[in-house]
Amino acid sequence: MLNQSILVGRLTKDPEIRETADGKQVSTITLAVARNFKSQETGEYEADFLRCTLWEGMAQNTVQYCKKGSTIAVKARLATKRFVYDDEKYFEYPEIIAEKISFIST
Repeated sequence: MLNQSILVGRLTKDPEIRETADGKQVSTITLAVARNFKSQETGEYEADFLRCTLWEGMAQNTVQYCKKGSTIAVKARLATKRFVYDDEKYFEYPEIIAEKISFIST
């Protein structure tokens, strides 16, 4: 079995770090990943905006060395995250969890 994604894109804003309730450092970044084809409607290249979760050292390094517009590569795995509301209802969505980061331009 293989669960791996490789994304290369630009940060849409300066990364910020926060701490979880148990003291772990985490950063959530959004990568603008350009599509390699043009839109039929506009004739321009479009991008997908993908949220990635970075933990501990990766989060610290990204906050320290990168800013809005930096190009980075992310090797990640996909996980299913569940959001529960009204004590019974929920929805699930994929979460991109970074395993390795490469700074291409900072």
